[in-house]
Amino acid sequence: MLNLIPNKKLDYSEELSKEFIERGISSFHAACDYVWKLPYGRTSDRANWKLVLTESRGACSTKHALLKALADELLIDIDLVVGIYPMTGKNTSGVGKVLLKHNVEYIPEAHCYLRYQDERLDFTRYSVQADEPINKFFSEISIKPNEIGEIKLNFHKNFIRNNYSKVEFERIWAIREECIAEIST
Repeated sequence: MLNLIPNKKLDYSEELSKEFIERGISSFHAACDYVWKLPYGRTSDRANWKLVLTESRGACSTKHALLKALADELLIDIDLVVGIYPMTGKNTSGVGKVLLKHNVEYIPEAHCYLRYQDERLDFTRYSVQADEPINKFFSEISIKPNEIGEIKLNFHKNFIRNNYSKVEFERIWAIREECIAEIST
């Protein structure tokens, strides 16, 4: 995946680059690899991507927002994208038993990733292999790193509200939270 994107040396005079350099990381590719290998899990403030480095973990949104911010600092033209996909046990390892318990085929889930040209780049969960890739999206938008909180959440909730009844919305959101808790362990 790294061979699909430009690589640049980090610049010590830049704030975010300096954070990575102080961790022994000297290039954008090495930063991507470092973030990818951090454990999956929400940070204490899921809208604050800067916590990925201090809390040594992150979810799709915080990890990719951090990498997008670093790319911006290095003038690498990469998009931060949030897409709604059908989360199943086959494309998201660890959620199958939750979905089965609730007798649902899938949950519409918001997923953040980077896009360079036409390639999706996912640095979320390094050591986890799913049976199928996440490659079907109902809807996608480009966002800025500071939009992973409210903008992403509203995009996700609005998608579910527009496709399910109010009662179903509450049920789907509760199952979704259970799925996220399951893959965060």
